[in-house]
Amino acid sequence: MTESADGLAPSDSADIGPPAAPLTLRDGLPKVVATQRELAESTAALRAGGGPVAVDAERASGYRYSQRAYLIQLRRAGAATVLIDPVPFGDVPNDALASLGAALADQEWVLHAASQDLAGLAEVGLVPTRLFDTELAGRLLNYPRVGLAVLVEELLGYSMRKEHSAVDWSRRPLPESWLRYAALDVELLVELRDRLAEQLDAAGKSEWARQEFAARVEAALPGPRTDPWRRTAGIHRVRGRRGLAIVRAMWRTRDDLARSRDLAPSKVLRDDALVQAAQAAPASRPALLRLAGFANRSGQRYAKEFLSAVRSALALTDAELPTVAMPLDGPPPARAWAAKHPAAAARLVACRTVVSELAVELDLPQENLLSPDAVRRLAWPPPQSRSGDEVAQALASFGARRWQVELTAGPLAEALAGLD
Repeated sequence: MTESADGLAPSDSADIGPPAAPLTLRDGLPKVVATQRELAESTAALRAGGGPVAVDAERASGYRYSQRAYLIQLRRAGAATVLIDPVPFGDVPNDALASLGAALADQEWVLHAASQDLAGLAEVGLVPTRLFDTELAGRLLNYPRVGLAVLVEELLGYSMRKEHSAVDWSRRPLPESWLRYAALDVELLVELRDRLAEQLDAAGKSEWARQEFAARVEAALPGPRTDPWRRTAGIHRVRGRRGLAIVRAMWRTRDDLARSRDLAPSKVLRDDALVQAAQAAPASRPALLRLAGFANRSGQRYAKEFLSAVRSALALTDAELPTVAMPLDGPPPARAWAAKHPAAAARLVACRTVVSELAVELDLPQENLLSPDAVRRLAWPPPQSRSGDEVAQALASFGARRWQVELTAGPLAEALAGLD
């Protein structure tokens, strides 16, 4: 276990000393920035500040279709905390918010669980070039829990309440208690970054973290998923390609409706209603409305659109129906390897063993040393020569960072060669 700056293991430090004090706002609750003039003044203050910039964003996940930020929190030494409401500035991205992003683009941004917020921030024109992710740093240090409140209490000695994390941040006006909660999220973020950076340096993991943070910036805007409708909850209960076609058609209809109204898809129609319709294949409006999933006001309101989707799926030719299984982009599920591909299964066991043992030795979670997907791809099939260089090239092509390749390519090559 990595030691903390005072020489105590993370699991021990929480058991020593007085109870954590509640975290409060040192500078009081700032006024929410909602005009061009206020934004220009805040941008100038943040630009004039020093050191890293603590950044957080509140989205309306579960309420809105968009992943845009509905409140942006920033804090920097010399500038205190700034709360920005992007809504009054109109459609995003826009020049006003882009000017803020440009003013801070060259600075290091400190976020917690950056992958959750970077896409929403980018949607309003805020994109970092340098990043420090406190959650990811905690994972590289092998902390058993890496939530913001846990790390702040364990490393800085303050307790945080997280009661407003899942509220509808698109609501206006925002209650004062929500704003106070949001401001506290950046209150100690730079101090937490500094403590974690000290521990990364002491553990010899600073370069690993730098590469991970850079990769997270590059992956801030992931591409669209392949066949996202296949992620419908309960789809495993749908039988046959025709049933899957109904799910697909209704999912796409729901997605169009949700996007046009900026509502979370579940607010338009729940997944279980899609599955019920796929199982029943209703041919008329009354038959559709008899389904339990369509008994609510939204289901009735959009019955015409969803019935049209069902009918379009029923009219497809066999050649137009989706496949039962999603086309594979990579190896098949590993659970079937032992029976159908025993040689690949043996390679997978050997590779997983290597990664597991190295992770223990390096005090890392296995998935942070090398992603499970990269391990599977390496074992199915492995490079022909089994040399360290060939394995290294393969791992790099699977998205492994340089530090991961340097630590794992040699031992994995040896394991694969040993099987031969």
